[in-house]
Amino acid sequence: MPVTGTLPEELTGRYFRNGPNPLPGQDPGHWFTGHGMIHGLRLRDGRAEWYRNRWVRTREFTDSAPFLGPNGIDLTAVAANTSVVQHAGRILALVENGLPYEMTPELDTVGPWDFGGRLTTAMTAHPKQDPVTGELHFFGYGFFAPYLTYHRLSATGELVDSRVVDVPGPTMIHDFAITENHVVWLDLPVVFDMDLVGRGMPYRWDDSYGARLGVMDRGGRVTWFEVDPCYVFHVGNAREDAAGRVVLDAARYSPGAFAETWSHIGGSANPAAGADGARLHRWVLDPASGAVREEQLDDRVVEFPTFNEDRLGRTSRFLYTVSSDAVVKYDAVTGVGRTRDLGARPGEAVFVPASGARSEDDGWLLSIVTDHAGEGSELLVLGAADLDHVASVRLPRRVPAGFHGSWIADR
Repeated sequence: MPVTGTLPEELTGRYFRNGPNPLPGQDPGHWFTGHGMIHGLRLRDGRAEWYRNRWVRTREFTDSAPFLGPNGIDLTAVAANTSVVQHAGRILALVENGLPYEMTPELDTVGPWDFGGRLTTAMTAHPKQDPVTGELHFFGYGFFAPYLTYHRLSATGELVDSRVVDVPGPTMIHDFAITENHVVWLDLPVVFDMDLVGRGMPYRWDDSYGARLGVMDRGGRVTWFEVDPCYVFHVGNAREDAAGRVVLDAARYSPGAFAETWSHIGGSANPAAGADGARLHRWVLDPASGAVREEQLDDRVVEFPTFNEDRLGRTSRFLYTVSSDAVVKYDAVTGVGRTRDLGARPGEAVFVPASGARSEDDGWLLSIVTDHAGEGSELLVLGAADLDHVASVRLPRRVPAGFHGSWIADR
């Protein structure tokens, strides 16, 4: 495919990005419910060899199987439309209400994967791989008790730990965080409502539920912290500071911002809501004293925070986000941000570290960018240190807005 600039030869592998793509002529209703389609590019030795897109052929896609039927919930009848990750040699397409689906490197669907029959809950679309141990931490949430279950995979892909985490009701827990010694839970006031089943996403804001964050130690004990009402789709990094406190950065929606966003992605407008999106926010949680501090870090509207995942759960300096037409980089040390205006709509910017990196931001950002007219898309490669243009690959067709991707390097 045509390349502008120079693709680093070190970028030899595959970039996959998942997202909802309804069948032609099909009205998906809520944006979150469209069939999963993975868009992939194969890069090798400075060339872009191919682009392809493939639906994740779940039972919902191939058989129109119902998620909730007379025999209960079918965890294989899902859209698998949110993210795609690799762990222990398996490529998994994920959505938070069901089982993962295994894919081949050529984007053929292998089928649902339940880790040898051991996984009996859904799996989050945002698992966290510890960069030191290689373990994969994840969870499943559900409509009925137990509402939240924590899971841990070994570095070789074996499910070695599952435990119930007590929460008062069925909330939509899209993401979570880990640190070196803790798991951080988001128990926030967007709750399941049976009356909304069959009418899009069956969740709504509930002021009476409350809002809290939880810090769980390795023994499973959770310390809960009451916080101001909000919602979080996506966290950045989390870490433990020198005083033993847990520091979490995330894209935080105020109640009004959530109402507007939820209405917009559900296909209707809410003119009464005046807020316009998420802003970067930090919580400092002290398990010893039970104290919590909250602060907004910036007033720009941003989403999809990413970072160098070699620092996941540890102290990190840089965080990357996207806004409506720019990539925004934050520096935790200087407090100074850097913005790369694109004049087009970027997707999540995935960080790929350089081999033998000399600094935390030595590497590249990969993002699928679509022009505002919706006529064309490209894979954009930016230098992560300065956000300068490195290369762009023109794609043969428009790629619809989607969710999360991964870089899967050749081994």
